[in-house]
Amino acid sequence: MKDTTIISSSVVGQHLEKIADVSQVSYLMFNKQKITLAAKISIGRSTDCDVVVDNKLVSRHHAVIQKIRDAYFLRDDGSTNGTFLNGKRIPDDKYIRLNAGDKITIGTANLVMS
Repeated sequence: MKDTTIISSSVVGQHLEKIADVSQVSYLMFNKQKITLAAKISIGRSTDCDVVVDNKLVSRHHAVIQKIRDAYFLRDDGSTNGTFLNGKRIPDDKYIRLNAGDKITIGTANLVMS
């Protein structure tokens, strides 16, 4: 008899296997600096943001990276010019899961999940 597991024999198991294969994210690279990820990181032009991007295309409160359970998610915070993940604009107020190597573009600045 062939050795099968829930992962190889069910749709749910295959979905769980895909989730498990995702590389863990531990920091954010911006301007050649490592930024340690916290439960919530605000990104924008305002000096009260955790990551300040000094660029006129960036809104004062542009985007948020938030930890939900064991993963990090990106959300546009109602910015004027939008937030891009791997070259594609993300919808306003929707959480998009981040993976290692993802490139976030805000204005002309690039931030890389590592």
